[in-house]
Amino acid sequence: MSAIQIARAGGLWRLTRPWHPGLRPFLRSCAGYWDAVTSPYEARLVPSGRATLVISLAEPFSEVRRLGMPGGGSGRIGSLVVGLEDRPAICVHPGGQEAIRVEFTPLGAYRLFGIPMSELTNLAVEIRDVLGPEAETLVDRMAATQDWTTRFDLLDGALLARLGRGPEPAPEVTQAWRLLAASAGTIPISRIAAEVGWSQGYLIRRFTQQIGLTPKSSARVLRFRRAVTLLGHGNTTLTQISTTCGFYDQAHLNREFRAIAGTTPGQMLAARRVEGALAVPKPRATPRPTPLSLSANSSKTGPVTTR
Repeated sequence: MSAIQIARAGGLWRLTRPWHPGLRPFLRSCAGYWDAVTSPYEARLVPSGRATLVISLAEPFSEVRRLGMPGGGSGRIGSLVVGLEDRPAICVHPGGQEAIRVEFTPLGAYRLFGIPMSELTNLAVEIRDVLGPEAETLVDRMAATQDWTTRFDLLDGALLARLGRGPEPAPEVTQAWRLLAASAGTIPISRIAAEVGWSQGYLIRRFTQQIGLTPKSSARVLRFRRAVTLLGHGNTTLTQISTTCGFYDQAHLNREFRAIAGTTPGQMLAARRVEGALAVPKPRATPRPTPLSLSANSSKTGPVTTR
């Protein structure tokens, strides 16, 4: 059994362990977290090119609100599934959060969730509406124990069981996604269609169903994510980033950041990032204890830098 690593990351305690080998092809991130202090907060969620599962083990979110979508608010919501996104959202929480957050590759999510990913695009949906009533039983069992090893074991078992009965992505869609991701969104869609042997229209339909975004929207998000990565390096100008990532110019880069993230490159660089979100600063108080309900072979590490 692998040891759990625990570290302070901003206002959170963050808990991780190596992924189960059977899940590695489908995951991009898996971490438990626990509010180090208890007070309300807001955070801006920006598109990542991944689908997300949040297992809420304590207080639910007050709301997850998609920006730019009329009626895009979820209302009070606990454990949830989020499909691929091409616009930002605001999540509001009353404080006292304790959860496990898992990020999947788009095709890993298609197989594990077992529904067309187009049904989840830009949405935050209650877990039972995607994974069925057994998901609520899983959440209850995870919340009933304070042992994080047991929690990760329960989640691994549930995900592995779903893998055995999930749909297989079309090989052409798998190839199309790999081509698009490998180019960070710069390869022409017409070339992808020619490579996989489908018409462009048919590629768009099948790709959108299984990925959740159209190839064009996926390319925009991938270019944005590459730009964010280069921005974080701190030694590249915005003009250089624009050229490298396939934007027409810096003005185009700025427009895409506003459309996809609702912010500017400079504001994003300055923001604190925790578990895929940009923190919206709020006064914090009421420290919470370290989550020490770990197995005997767990270990601690020093502070880590989140993505």
